[in-house]
Formats: sequence, structure tokens, C-alpha cells
Amino acid sequence: MRRRSKILAALAAVALPISVTGVSSGGPPVAVASAPGPSSAAAASAFEAASQQYGVPESVLLAVSYAETRWDDHQGKASTSGGYGPMHLTAVDPTAAVDLSGGRKLAKADSLRTLYKAAELTGLDAVALRNDASANIAGGAALLASYQRSLGLPVGANTSAADWYGAVGSYAGASDRTGASGFADDVYAILAQGAARTTNTGQQIVMPALKVTPAKAQLARTGLPAAPKSAAATECPADLGCESLPAPYQDLGGGDYGNHDLANRPKTGKIDYILIHDTEGGWQGTLNLVQDPTYVSWQYTMRSSDGHVWQHVAAKDVAWHAGNWYVNMHSIGIEHEGFAAQGATWYTEALYRNSARLVRYLAKENNIPLDRAHIIGHDQVPGTIPSTVKGMHWDPGPYWDWEHYFDLLGAPIYGHSVFPVKEGTIVTVKPGFSDNVQVVTGCNTDGTCAPQGTNFVYLRQAPDDAAPLVKDIGLRPGSTSSTTGVSDIGARAAAGSQYVVAQRSGDWVAVWYLGALAWFKSPASAPDAFAKPGLVVKPKAGKTTVPVYGRAYPEQAAYPAGIPYQTVTPLQYTIGAGQAYPVGDANIETDYYRAVSFDGQPPADHVQVLGKDRYYQIWFGHRMAYVRAADVDLKLAY
Repeated sequence: MRRRSKILAALAAVALPISVTGVSSGGPPVAVASAPGPSSAAAASAFEAASQQYGVPESVLLAVSYAETRWDDHQGKASTSGGYGPMHLTAVDPTAAVDLSGGRKLAKADSLRTLYKAAELTGLDAVALRNDASANIAGGAALLASYQRSLGLPVGANTSAADWYGAVGSYAGASDRTGASGFADDVYAILAQGAARTTNTGQQIVMPALKVTPAKAQLARTGLPAAPKSAAATECPADLGCESLPAPYQDLGGGDYGNHDLANRPKTGKIDYILIHDTEGGWQGTLNLVQDPTYVSWQYTMRSSDGHVWQHVAAKDVAWHAGNWYVNMHSIGIEHEGFAAQGATWYTEALYRNSARLVRYLAKENNIPLDRAHIIGHDQVPGTIPSTVKGMHWDPGPYWDWEHYFDLLGAPIYGHSVFPVKEGTIVTVKPGFSDNVQVVTGCNTDGTCAPQGTNFVYLRQAPDDAAPLVKDIGLRPGSTSSTTGVSDIGARAAAGSQYVVAQRSGDWVAVWYLGALAWFKSPASAPDAFAKPGLVVKPKAGKTTVPVYGRAYPEQAAYPAGIPYQTVTPLQYTIGAGQAYPVGDANIETDYYRAVSFDGQPPADHVQVLGKDRYYQIWFGHRMAYVRAADVDLKLAY
């Protein structure tokens, strides 16, 4: 299978302060606690002041800002979509924003340059709107008020939040009504749930829940067109507004073809996984690649700036995206525009929210559990045989916020312990994100990475901060320890991953990891892992080691005449006697989907070979793996 090259880059950022205190207007009180440092109690709340000056309910202003940036200010820099500050005011060149799927403009030119419209409305300098958080919030409020007036609707800080749906939809800058309503629905869902967060500058903001019934009919006043015509040909939720951009299924001659395989899933293999990728390139280049029949494929591409979605391959067909044919057979791949080493620069709130909306839909349609054993990163896909382990991918990288993502999926990562964390229990890793700033290196040409939240904890060879990181003999053959390199996943336990506790020593917890002990710090006062009951596998009595596999292929006797046996080769790792590993899925299919020629027909091609030799999917190191049921005992751990 052809393999994409991954390019590393990073963007340095500088934090700017934001001062917010006070109570809300047009809704319940908004409680705000100032960050440690000089008191801001005497300063007017930026949100409250903007609400009063421009006549926008403070609850609406806060919810829009949260939906755009989660109240962060981009640390004084532009986001990848050209947006600045907590209100994400944009300064994009509209001539560069063209959709390759049909040449249409992504949005109206003025919606791509809201920074300058805000400057016109407020009289504030564009530089101030970019760099000063309070000015930026004022600019966002002025824009919302202008949208409200353009729709012929009343303005005022004490107006009902329910009557701002049309203005909120306009703020999205979407090119169609579906995109606008999707953003507005997110904003009103945030209002209904409330929100609380410490921003990137250390400000603690709490927005109490406010349930209102928004006036959705207002959106008709915007004059935005309906969803793209191709949306009807996609497998997407109705409120996402996907476009169809099919990947070519084409005969290239000489027995070669591309860039995916026709199938009839789940009849030819059930769909167990949704894979989260990043593109390591811009969306325009990515769309070009998926239309190249000599390249690989995936089901969906998502744009960073606004979470816009294109579908390329039907869910029933097999795309070439995972680097592991067994996982391809059983997965749907979603590419997210971005670079793993830049992280939050590309992983925008719009991207997270629309991705979660799509994944919820796909999971429901295909009976996929919403957990970290089935909604997985490309970095969790195992190598197929020992020689492929080192070359497997590591996206979406250490800066993808799995905890926030699963909150958006409505399936929060486990974060409390019913049972004590002790030997034999299963623990789920949940280290937090924004304040979990681990040392990572190698993003920039000088070997550094800009400090930012990470999704993992490091694992060490002993219960000591100075101890070397654990080894991964697949990634670094020999006795070399893992490193802090941005692409080195050998010693990382990511948010949502599960392990079995082997020992405890004070604040330190040792778990079984890649066939050995691995230690991480999880003090009782601020734990990074939480115990929960579940199934584990242990080597059967008398077995000193158990092999681990990267795919669950059938036994040789299962293959009919004309279909060559696919050798079942163990990886270089083993499970030792006395060790235990959590089960991610005890009901996977042992199968091989034969598809090696263009438009092949059964029985010789395009057929599922089903085996009787049963496997379990397990948590094993940073990646998942498979073990034969005949080699292990299935036990309940609690």
C-alpha cells in the first residue's frame, strides 16, 4: 500500500492576558474568577462591557466565543483560518479561499474579513482588535449586533437570547444555511449546558446553563442558500451539510487499480472502528490527493477553519488509509486538516465539533461503541508484521484533545474511581489537557516544541521522575529507551487508554505495557488514572509467553481453493506469565477480505474469508493489538 509522507512543523505562540469579571445581562449571572496575580475585580468585564455597549445579551456573546475558541485568544496569533482573539475575528484573503470541488467561494468575502468589519463598526484599530482581548470581544459584539439589525430584529443587552438565532448563524460566515444552522445549534447547545473553563491565559470563566427555545425561523432572513446539491449523496447527519467528492475507483492497467475497494459492509465485514487522522497538509492538496487513483483513500475530509466535510468513499466500501489491511477492512477513516506537530493551531473548535457530530452519526449507523477502543487515532493502529511496526503512523499526535472530543461525543472519558487503584485493577488514563504540558521535542528546526496542552503521560522504567522512559522494541529495536520526540509514541499513555495495574509505590503506578512494567505518577490528590471494572486477558496456565498480533486473520483451513493463505505472523512483542491486559473488544471478526483485482467477483475475489480461530482486541502499549483466545484466559478485573 502506498504511504503518505508526514511533514513536521510547529508554530510558536505568545500568551496575552484577558480580564473578565462581573455578571451577565439578558440571562442568569455569569460567574467569573480572576486568575492568580493582580486583581481585576475593579476592571469592567470585557464580555459585560461589550454586551452593554453593543446591545448583545452577554450569555449569547459568551456562548458564541466559546463555540469559536473556547474563550482562548490564540495567544496573540492568527488561527489557521485567519481568526484572531476570543471572538475569532477573521482577516482572510477571499481570493485564496476557493473550493476545489466546484470552484465556488467558501463564503461571502465580508464573512472572511470580519476583523475589518469590526474595526469599521467599533472605530477601533485593527491591530488592537487582533492583539487586545477586550477590544476583540467588543468587535465580536458589534458584529453580532450588526447582523441582528440587518435581519430587522431588535438589539439590546436585555433582549432574550432566544431571539438571536439568525444573528448567531450569520456569525458563522457559512456559505449555506446548513452550515449556519449547525453553528447556531452548537451555540445554543452550549447555552443550554453551560460551560466552565480556565483559558489559555489562566482566566477562570463560568457560564451557567440557560435553556431557551431559539427562533430558528430567523435563519430564513439571512438569504443563505440551502445545502449543496451533492449533500444528498453523502452519508452525513442532515445538519452537517457534507459535500460529495468521490474518490476514483479506476482500472490502471497491468493488474493495478485504485484507490479503494468495493465491498458490501457489514455483510463483507462489520465496521468496528472510526479512525481519526490528520492530513499533514492543507485541505486543497488533500482533496487533490484523494482524487488521484494512484494514491490512497479515506472516507471523509474535514476542513480546519469551519469543519466543512467532504465524503469520498461510501461506508460500505473499503478505503486504503490505515496502513493495516485488517483495520482497513473494519474501519472508516476521517482526515482532519492539520499537522500533528502544530496541534491546536489546526485543531479548531469548529473542527472538533463537526467531527464529533459526524462520528456520533457514523457510530449510530454502524453500531460502533463510542469509546477509545473503537474511536481511535491512526497512532493506535498496530503494525501488521514485525517489519512494519516502526513505519506506522503517529497522527493525530500529542496535541489532539481526546478528552474534549469525547465530551463532544457525549461519551466522556472515565474520570472517577469506584474501586481503589491497586494491583490487578484496570485504570483509564485521564491526565487533563490544557494544564498537562508535557515536554515534547523536535517540532521546530531548532529541536523545540512550543509548550501547549498534551493528551498523554510519560511512562518510565522506575518510579522516579529522572528514570529513563520505557522501551518499545518495535519502534526502537535493541535496548534504546523511548524519547520525548514529537513522533515517538513508545512511552506514552494517552487519554482514554486502559492498562492493568501491576504495582503501586507512593504516588507512582506501574502498569503492564508492551510486555514489561511501566511507571507513571498519579498522586491521590491529583490522579491521572482512574479504576473501573472490566475484562482482561491473562496467559493460560503453563504458558510462559503469549504472542501478540497486528491483525486477526483466519486459520489456514478457512481459506477456500483459489485464495492464498494469509500467514498469521506474531509481532516482536509477547505477554509474559503473570501479566494482564484490558480487553478493548471481545467480539471481533476473524476474517480476511479478498480484494486484489479491479472489480473482482466472488468466489475468487471480493469475498470475505471467515475463520473459526477467535481473537480478542486488547490495549497493548500505545497501540491496540490482538491475541488468540486459545492462548489466554478472559477474566473480570475490579
